Amino acid sequence: MPAQSQHPVDTLIFARWIIPVAPNCTPLTEHALAIRNGEICALLPAAEAEHLEAKEILRLNNHVLMPGLINAHGHAAMSLFRGMADDKALYTWLNDHIWPAEGRWVDAAFVRDGCELAIAEMLRSGTTTFSDMYFFPEAAATVIRKAGIRAQLSFPIFDFPCAWGSGPDDYLRKGLALRDELKHSKLITVAFGPHAPYTVGDDTMQRVATLAAEADAAIQIHLHETQQEIDDAVAQTGKRPIQRLAELGLLGPKTQCVHLAALNDEDIKTLASYGCHAVHCPESNMKLASGFSPVEKMRKAGINIAIGSDGAASNNDLDLFSEMRSAALLGKIVAGDACALPDHYALTMATLNGAKALGIDHLVGSLEVGKQADLIAVDLSDVEQQPVYNPVSQLVYTNISRQVRYSWIMGRKVLDNGELTTLDRRDIIARAEIWRSRISGE
Repeated sequence: MPAQSQHPVDTLIFARWIIPVAPNCTPLTEHALAIRNGEICALLPAAEAEHLEAKEILRLNNHVLMPGLINAHGHAAMSLFRGMADDKALYTWLNDHIWPAEGRWVDAAFVRDGCELAIAEMLRSGTTTFSDMYFFPEAAATVIRKAGIRAQLSFPIFDFPCAWGSGPDDYLRKGLALRDELKHSKLITVAFGPHAPYTVGDDTMQRVATLAAEADAAIQIHLHETQQEIDDAVAQTGKRPIQRLAELGLLGPKTQCVHLAALNDEDIKTLASYGCHAVHCPESNMKLASGFSPVEKMRKAGINIAIGSDGAASNNDLDLFSEMRSAALLGKIVAGDACALPDHYALTMATLNGAKALGIDHLVGSLEVGKQADLIAVDLSDVEQQPVYNPVSQLVYTNISRQVRYSWIMGRKVLDNGELTTLDRRDIIARAEIWRSRISGE
């Protein structure tokens, strides 16, 4: 801890447990955390913290204080399609239900209202950063600024027209303009979002690779989501999608590969050699029967693995605590090993690993002095969490998201004793009902 300043801190939080994540997830007891100017300025024993002056002091005697969760992949506005097309195979779901609905309903107003609904849900369940890949990202940016949440906007790129544009030239023009507009934002970064190998051709992929390298920007792409995707690619090109993307220059340490539900050992070796990040979406993969990502194999290969919820249209919730639990349980079944994906690693996937994947681990993802104060407090006092032998286990393996009581982003309190401070929950619910009525034809 640095020498104590004579100036008061903005917020001083005493908690029963503090889980810093770095250097590890070992809980600290009898400790406090101090925030000044949006940053963590001290993490110290409670007895020493009692001597600090603070504008606000919170004593959370039954809570865990931990980094805010990082949802590394989703389609926020699709929350307005939640439950609209359940129990369908992936390509049926996309081709016969989702894409027609998007063509009919998606515009800037849909994205604004859908994003606000998603962000409210994420803030109430512990997420402080999310990555979004969807149409009208400029509309999403407006809501993100209003909510005060941290985000990566991966602007979508296809080889065909969509609600947002006419084709690759249009998408790239709009996306790069958005990146220029937001280049000084403290909360929003902009990444390239080529949708998938089966919707983006070689010429466009190469352009994305070149432009992203020139801009030093991240790339997020759906990749190896199903075995059918791979079989179709091999039949058409003679190459597995990962091999093709490697040859096109798209893979690298700023590439975020989403799903990876159908991998062989050579695929894993390739991803590791290029330093790519994996974004695991266990619940969406299960719901669409997409496959089982070999997360433990990737972990042992040294690949950084984050967690995403995907959109609420293919998952039905954006609860990252639930995703952690699913990832840990599914990882054990896939590996055939009860020791695979232990609780502390699942927690790291949803915090520091997510920050690494999004290229912001120098800012967030762990509770360290000098990092920005993106953190949450979770109440472990209720019956569903008793008795507490290991708070990390309780966070990962019990139904905990409704126990998130406080959330700070850059030191700003965006959830105060369970209540949103930047968004109007009742208004969001009312607008969601209006969209449901319109879409269902009532």
